[in-house]
Amino acid sequence: MWRNPYWEYRFDYYRLPSGALRQYHYVRTPGSVMIIPLLDPETFLMVRQYRYLHRQFSIEFPGGGRPEHLSSAEAAALELRGETGYTAHTLELLGSFNPCNGVIEELCSVFVARELQPDDSIQPDDTETFEVLTVRLNQFRHLVATGEIWDGMTLAAYTLWTVTNQTRQQ
Repeated sequence: MWRNPYWEYRFDYYRLPSGALRQYHYVRTPGSVMIIPLLDPETFLMVRQYRYLHRQFSIEFPGGGRPEHLSSAEAAALELRGETGYTAHTLELLGSFNPCNGVIEELCSVFVARELQPDDSIQPDDTETFEVLTVRLNQFRHLVATGEIWDGMTLAAYTLWTVTNQTRQQ
């Protein structure tokens, strides 16, 4: 088994309904968080960072793995500060989703952050480099349509945010 502070690689033996024995390889994590920081109802705070596996930059909502010793809300507050340099007066849980249910045993908790304040005392993690972006809602949609926003977790979080907003307006 391979392990790091954020995930472990596992494999299990399991039986099919036919009785045949099979192996299943997967990743187990304590979870992850994604934050949708709102500067105002139509403006997101996002990050642009290099993603090694795709050898390109990705525009995303801030987020990351949840260490086992932290709650999802605590991890979300830390990720927001560490990736954007902002703190939020209000962090609201929207819901959770599994990023890839055939490969990862994980739930990503999505939060909306409001009433943001810059916090210059935060030192970013030296393993990651972020460029903080301000993205208007119509610009976000354009970036998705042109493939410039391609991160699946960001797209899922945006969908959860959109559905939640539509439900509240009904």
